[in-house]
Amino acid sequence: MLTVRLPAEMESRLNVLSESTRRPKSFYVREALERALEDIEDVYLGEAALERFRAGGKKGTPIEEVMREYGMEP
Repeated sequence: MLTVRLPAEMESRLNVLSESTRRPKSFYVREALERALEDIEDVYLGEAALERFRAGGKKGTPIEEVMREYGMEP
């Protein structure tokens, strides 16, 4: 179980949508979270990976070099 506090305007919009469509508010909250969670994960997990890379002291490879290695033109 999770409790979420919403700003009044957002809660009002959610109430109107729920009443208009006769679907529970939880349906829309779940749908919104599913749509956003992947993007949020990408950002935060990517930032964490970048921090680990930088902390490891390894040197990166320029994109032009990688493209040449795989027969692609920069």
